[in-house]
Amino acid sequence: MAGLDEKKPLDWHQVAYYGRGVFAVVLSLAVLIGGGWYAYSKASELYTSLVTPDDDYVGEGGAEVEVVIPRGAGITQIGDILYEAGVVKSVRKFRTVAQRSGQSNELQYGRFKLRKELPAETAMAMLLDPANIQRIWITFPEGLTLAEQQQRIHDELGVPLEEIQAAAGRAGELGLPEWAGGKLEGFLFPARYVVAEPVDPFAILQTQVGQFNTVANRVDLVERAEAMGSDPMTVLTVASIIEGEVHNSDYQPLVAAVIYNRLEAGMKLEMDSTVHYFAGSDGGVTTTAEQRATDNPYNTYFYEGLPPGPINNPGETAINAALSPADSDALFFVTVDLDSGETLFANTYEEHQANVVKFQQWCQANTGRC
Repeated sequence: MAGLDEKKPLDWHQVAYYGRGVFAVVLSLAVLIGGGWYAYSKASELYTSLVTPDDDYVGEGGAEVEVVIPRGAGITQIGDILYEAGVVKSVRKFRTVAQRSGQSNELQYGRFKLRKELPAETAMAMLLDPANIQRIWITFPEGLTLAEQQQRIHDELGVPLEEIQAAAGRAGELGLPEWAGGKLEGFLFPARYVVAEPVDPFAILQTQVGQFNTVANRVDLVERAEAMGSDPMTVLTVASIIEGEVHNSDYQPLVAAVIYNRLEAGMKLEMDSTVHYFAGSDGGVTTTAEQRATDNPYNTYFYEGLPPGPINNPGETAINAALSPADSDALFFVTVDLDSGETLFANTYEEHQANVVKFQQWCQANTGRC
């Protein structure tokens, strides 16, 4: 016979059995004595304490709390995160619930809005509900350079520039097309992207390159470039100049025509956007005589032909414009209203100079804008 002091494992079924008996007795006394709701609520609390294991919370939880589940986290790591945040009472209990649910492989990473002191089953259900994911977005407008995109990631997501630059240094792992030659400029497609937490700059760049590949396939970039006697890198470079010169998509096919016409005529392109690429921009659209005289391969005032590669990351409309230029003999253009984007085109230098006067008049009326 076992001694009276021998410890046995706690039998929750037995506890629940006796608990129900105690609950019935207390409830009967409450009714007889007439303690009303107060006595009933106390009896309910006693019952709950007897039949609920002490490794889980009950109820609907408390204050809201945000937790971040990292990419690749397993149920034990997720349980640890929830426990540290005060969401669940026991890692073991959460792991058991997750395993029994059969849905542990559906748990996502990201930032979630939960509540403190939740039953493990409720916490699991909230993690499976997409409505509880707090998504972070970042937008890259058309025409930003690689450096400008990196600065935006740093400013908006708080990632150190060194980490972003290190990710960009792994260009060969980002899924670039072979004809990219390992260059990132031009291939980081501008769009609005959802960002997973913790923020991984490599994943952001990889997603952008993947989106570029999707768009390139959609517009048949390689095939159409070859059909016009060109190649995809040349077309992408032209698209980036178009994007750098005019943002109004209505004028982009005409700008494409000017670029191709000048190349065919053996004229220097003389595009200010290419000068801004190597010299930087103070926010204005014009360039100085000193900048235009600088010996730099991207300086289309100094060298004939196209620069060595894209000067920014163009959008789909600019790429399409480079693939389908307007039917025009124009050799010159100038944007005469920076607010509306109105752009005038000319076949002769004399016509162009008359248009430049209109631009200068706009600049005089809008001090500091040019």
